[in-house]
Amino acid sequence: MMTPRRPYFIRAIYEWIGDNNCTPYIIVNTKIDNVNIPLNYAKDGRIVLNISLTATNKLRIGNDAIEFEARFGGKITYVYVPINAVLAIYAKENNLGMIFTPEDIENYELPSHQTPPATTSQQNPPHLKLLQDNDEDDDK
Repeated sequence: MMTPRRPYFIRAIYEWIGDNNCTPYIIVNTKIDNVNIPLNYAKDGRIVLNISLTATNKLRIGNDAIEFEARFGGKITYVYVPINAVLAIYAKENNLGMIFTPEDIENYELPSHQTPPATTSQQNPPHLKLLQDNDEDDDK
């Protein structure tokens, strides 16, 4: 069995966005277990986060989650976003990026050895031009 492809796509699109001098944003489903963000900034179960190096501190895009520190209302906050909560990654300046299909989102499972930290606990931005993740050869 192969490892999930989503974290690799996220890292690749993140790098591509940066190489083109654009700002990477992610859309997060805040209703997924273990999402740790200030929920008062979420709307309709979603939040858009700037994950650029200038907006974050200690950014890590791992196979299990995206983690970083960011300021919300002037307060430094630890953010933890499980990979299965990432709905899309795109460039702020031109809305180009990738959206993950509902099937990809529903079928994603954390590796059994992953233990996310304890936390408290589909509508795209206008004109979001996203490349669909339609690779059907994923399990081959």
